[in-house]
Amino acid sequence: MQSKSRYRDFSTFIKEKFNVRVQKVSIDAGFTCPNKDGTKGVGGCTYCNNNTFNPDYCKPIKPILVQIKEGIEFFSKKYKTQKYLAYFQAFTNTYAPLKDLKPMYEEALSHKDVIGLVIATRPDSIKDDVLDYLQYLAKNRNFIKLEFGLESTNNKTLEVINRCQTHEEAVDAFSRAKGRGIHLGAHLILGLPGESKEDMLEHARKVSQLPVNTLKIHHLQIVKHTMMAYQFKNTPEMFTFMALDEYIDLVVDFVELLHPDIILERFFSESPASMLIHPKYGLKNYEVKHLVNKRIEERDAWQGRLYKKITVA
Repeated sequence: MQSKSRYRDFSTFIKEKFNVRVQKVSIDAGFTCPNKDGTKGVGGCTYCNNNTFNPDYCKPIKPILVQIKEGIEFFSKKYKTQKYLAYFQAFTNTYAPLKDLKPMYEEALSHKDVIGLVIATRPDSIKDDVLDYLQYLAKNRNFIKLEFGLESTNNKTLEVINRCQTHEEAVDAFSRAKGRGIHLGAHLILGLPGESKEDMLEHARKVSQLPVNTLKIHHLQIVKHTMMAYQFKNTPEMFTFMALDEYIDLVVDFVELLHPDIILERFFSESPASMLIHPKYGLKNYEVKHLVNKRIEERDAWQGRLYKKITVA
């Protein structure tokens, strides 16, 4: 089997869909999360510090079009001709009434070079009227991608990391969102406290039963100014970190169990060196992707090789 066909790659999907270079440009629209504001919990997820992935130009005090303009100016220095997806990334980007969401999304779509939206959210924070509206946009405004942060499919783990959601809520959200012309994404973190290798591989089996179009796999990172950083310092026995080589093998095992139609967007996370506490692999996302590709070749593995469809009676 040729390496290019060993798993479904997001960059290939984007090139084939749009036939032009497409770049995500991040937006911070000033949202919060229901496990931060007291609705479902306080403090937020124990691992989360949005500053680790929010670009410097993303400030909620700036209008959305200003953030897009500054993001495009940054990327256009490297690539002169491309289109953009407005990425509502920070916190929970459907956690507001529809009347407040519509002007934000439409402001982003009004930019002449923006061809769609990517909206990061939680499975417990998506109402049917918002899904109806996103379905309308998907029919009229090209590409709408809705990314659900699952992080784990294990309810015990979700409780440990103060996610304040359940896997059953994720199943419900995907069930209500499917069949609407919306591209559905999921995020998972490998290496969360208390999870064994088999627990992590079970995520592949469970996610494969959902109508997921695109999956982002992250490795657990301990970053500054989080509850997890405090836990790592004071109760390090909570955590078991893998050597890089072990992690690469885990990713390949995971991919082999995954539904063959799911598009893989990433295998690795990158936090600024100034904020990262552990583990310090010292690699970029593209370098880890290269290692995964090499290991898949060495093992003659491919996405879905061990996938088994579960039939519900």
